[in-house]
Amino acid sequence: MTVTSEDAELAGRLATAAGELLLTLRADSSLTGKELGNAGDLQSNEFLLAELARLRPDDAVLSEESADDLVRLDADRVWIIDPVDGTKEYGIEGHTDWAVHVALWEREAGGTSGGLTAGAVALPALGVTYIDDGAPIAPADGLASQPRGDRPRVVVSGSRPPAFSGAVAEAIGGDVLAMGSAGAKAMAVVRGEADAYVHAGGQYEWDSAAPVAVAKSQGLWCSRTDGLALQYNQRDVYLPDLVICRPELAEAILEITRRG
Repeated sequence: MTVTSEDAELAGRLATAAGELLLTLRADSSLTGKELGNAGDLQSNEFLLAELARLRPDDAVLSEESADDLVRLDADRVWIIDPVDGTKEYGIEGHTDWAVHVALWEREAGGTSGGLTAGAVALPALGVTYIDDGAPIAPADGLASQPRGDRPRVVVSGSRPPAFSGAVAEAIGGDVLAMGSAGAKAMAVVRGEADAYVHAGGQYEWDSAAPVAVAKSQGLWCSRTDGLALQYNQRDVYLPDLVICRPELAEAILEITRRG
């Protein structure tokens, strides 16, 4: 049985609670850098798996930090989670561009390939969690401290920016800004602090599932860089590229990204 509103609320609660756990670990432990990131991944993953097993025992789970149980391919409901999106940024003091992703895929949604029916992205260091309830989302801190100006912003990975980043920005008369986690970049577009997020440097389903669920609920364009639909709960979970943008910019952006 599909209980989308309850599932969206649950996704939000779990992402928020995992984020609070991560903030506590960051503040109270003596760990830093990669060691902190590894500990955060482990503790957040254990928490999310335990809560989903308790609250949704009949559902399957696909997590970045767990072995892939292919029973999910026959399941009707699959939670797709990233316990810490932006582990590197989480491990660096002062960084806010990291996230917790919790999404739900259901077989009965989105046609023959199923679809996302719930999602939440927590940005714990900013104290906010976004869920796909369709309610308007107000700006938070994120990019707000940087002068907005009149030029569109294209956010990209700081470590793996696509080769076409500059061409995309030029096509829409904008500027390129680098940020950390996929969730942080996607939520910058959701909040209206950026106008597009493009990626082609390699990702997996857990990197984009929750951000896409939230972005779609806000009426944003979400697709592969070739314009095709993003599909989840696939046998091969590699989903390397992504475009999230204001709908009116999609045609101009895809004209560039389709070329690779």
